[in-house]
Amino acid sequence: MTNSARSSRIRWWIAGLMWLAIAINYIDRTVLSAAAPHLIKELDINPEMMGFIMAAFFWSYALLQIPAGWFADRFGQKKGLGIAVGWWSIATMAMGLATGFKSLLALRLALGVGEAAAYPSNAGITARWFPDRERATVSGLFDSASKFGGAVAMPLIVFMIALFDWRLTFLAIGALGLFWVIAWYFIYAENPEDHKSISKEEVRFIRGGQAQKHGDKSVRPMKWYKLLRYRNIWAMCIGFFTINYTSYFFITWLPTYLVKDKGMDFLKMGMVAALPLICGMVIEVLAGWASDRMVHNKVLSLTATRKLFLTIGLLMALCIGFAPFTDSVFMTVLLLCIAKSGTTVAASQVWALPGDVAPQNSVSIVAGLQNTVSNMGGAVGPIITGAIVGATGHFTWALVFSAVLVVIGILNYLFLMGNVEPIVDEEQVSDSHSVASGAAR
Repeated sequence: MTNSARSSRIRWWIAGLMWLAIAINYIDRTVLSAAAPHLIKELDINPEMMGFIMAAFFWSYALLQIPAGWFADRFGQKKGLGIAVGWWSIATMAMGLATGFKSLLALRLALGVGEAAAYPSNAGITARWFPDRERATVSGLFDSASKFGGAVAMPLIVFMIALFDWRLTFLAIGALGLFWVIAWYFIYAENPEDHKSISKEEVRFIRGGQAQKHGDKSVRPMKWYKLLRYRNIWAMCIGFFTINYTSYFFITWLPTYLVKDKGMDFLKMGMVAALPLICGMVIEVLAGWASDRMVHNKVLSLTATRKLFLTIGLLMALCIGFAPFTDSVFMTVLLLCIAKSGTTVAASQVWALPGDVAPQNSVSIVAGLQNTVSNMGGAVGPIITGAIVGATGHFTWALVFSAVLVVIGILNYLFLMGNVEPIVDEEQVSDSHSVASGAAR
């Protein structure tokens, strides 16, 4: 970074808020899991009902990724992310007032509606507010917050429920997001040029390092269904599906696996289950930074760098398939930590790719489309794992199947994905020329 770029650091304040948004996102979606035993007892909800309540989040979350991305690209990420965090925070607080199955189901659906905008908006903000040389670093940084939220949320929320009760815990956790919204509206501006406190040097550093200048209001976002004409979009969606299928194991079935197949007691399992998430959080930021350095220093091309880190990450993730074949608890935990870290190495590139390939002003839509398909992996993964465990009595073949999907992911990124470069939409170009010529008249 040049000395002139150090004269203000506004973009890193914004990166900090992006990180906090994802951390709050994951903490808010975790409260229900911690409070579930109390809800089942106090509100007379049976386990089958609770299963529907927990799953309801993914229905609205996955289905609204593309609309949320379109809204953020069309009306700006300030509104897109600000409204989203406010929405899901109020939904979380309202769960503290729930009276039964119907109200909890409706509020869980509402939570998914709000949280759907988080990742698409952050991808769009990264494209607007950071030079290309920092894209993977920032992508890895904000996505690492999901691991922080997953690792820290459960013990924190359990402690709060024990100290207060589940209703007050929902209210307190939800209120965190409302404080975030206030900070967001005071600190964030739609484009670097619009910020009151940013230096001219930092604006030049950001915009001078961008191949595409997102934020031009005369250019409309590309229609999401037209993106399906492009091979790289398919490769991004398929690849992220395979990554998320494996990733969701660590926040759904891992505790049961450690207790059932590896014989850990409940307290030990609680500590061990957090280790892969903590390792992944650190490794993801380092992977994003390292890949940006390679591109900036011209060690490899952008295409070669993205494919290299995606491949390395997924090769590490293959370790999940070896975990069942060792009797050593230490080796099992080590392999699982390597596997989870591998998914985060890949994720640091996955969240940089929308900014790399999206047409102008369409980064959030591309990210939303990619995340829609990837969350199908999260939706079906736990079900398939449960079915395999139910049929075989253990997790061995479930983890091997996950490793097979990882191999498909590697082949997908190596051979289906082409050159990593911006998609040029001819309709966007003609529309912007029409607007420019009209203004000239």
